[in-house]
Amino acid sequence: MPLNAAFHYCTKIATGHYENFPVGSWIIPKEKRRYVHAIYAFARKADDFADEKLYREEERLPLLKAWENKLEDCISGQPAEPVFVALKETIRRFDIPIALLKDLITAFKMDLVNKRHRKTSDLLTYCRYSANPVGRIVLHLFEYKDPELHRLSDFICTALQLTNFWQDIAIDLEKDRIYIPLEDMERFGYTISELKSHLVNSAFKDLLASEIEFTRGLFKEGLPLCNRVGKKLSLELKAVWSGGMKILEKIEKNGYDVFTKRPVVTTFDKVKIISKALTMRE
Repeated sequence: MPLNAAFHYCTKIATGHYENFPVGSWIIPKEKRRYVHAIYAFARKADDFADEKLYREEERLPLLKAWENKLEDCISGQPAEPVFVALKETIRRFDIPIALLKDLITAFKMDLVNKRHRKTSDLLTYCRYSANPVGRIVLHLFEYKDPELHRLSDFICTALQLTNFWQDIAIDLEKDRIYIPLEDMERFGYTISELKSHLVNSAFKDLLASEIEFTRGLFKEGLPLCNRVGKKLSLELKAVWSGGMKILEKIEKNGYDVFTKRPVVTTFDKVKIISKALTMRE
C-alpha cells in the first residue's frame, strides 16, 4: 500500500472514534498529525481486539499476540497492512522505541486476565503500560528525549487514565472490570455488590472523592511539563490537562453519581478549556 494511503487509513480510524478530545487535533502541527494518527490506529485496533463484542473471548489473546508479532515484523520487513505501513514510517522517522508500543499491547493483555486491582500500586503498574507509553511516544514525535520530561509526562498520562476510570466506572462494570483498588473500597466500607447495584451512598462518595484527590495530585505533579516544551505541544498538553481536570470537577458537581450520567466534556467546555490553555502558567 502506498504510504500516503496508509496514513489516510489511520486518520479515518483516529477521527472516527469518540474521544474527549479529537486525537491529533488542530492544535497539533499539521505535519505531525498523521504520525499521531498512526500511533492511535495501532492502539485502537489492539483495544478493539481486547474489548469489542465482535471478537469471542477465546480469540482475544491470540489476536493481541498476532498484533504484537506484526509489530515486530514491520520493523525488519515490508508490512502489507496499512496500520503497520504507516507505523513503520513513524517509528523510523522519530526513532520511537518499539518497547513503548509493546507496552500498550501488554496493557490490553493485562485487561484480559486481571479484572481487579488489589492496591493502588497495582493500578499504577497497569497505568505504566496502558497510559504512560502514549505520552512518551508523543514526546518522541516532537523530538523530546529528556528523561525528566518523560517522567513528568508519566504523571499526566497516569492521571488521565485514572480520570477515565472514574468517568467510566459504570461502563467498565458491564465488562466485569473494577479499577477502583479493592483495598480502598474496603477502607471506606463500600462493597463490590453495592458497586454493581450502582449505589451512591456516603461511603461511595467518600471513596470517589479520595480517588479524585489522588488523581488531581498526579495532574499537578506533571503540570510543569506543559511549559517546558514548544508552543504548539504546550498548548495541546495544557488543553488535555485542563480537560482531565474538568472531568474530575464534573464528577464532583454530579454528586459523584457516575452511574446516572456519564461526565463528559461538552463543546462549550472545550471552548473554555482552550481559552484557559492559552493563558495557563505552572
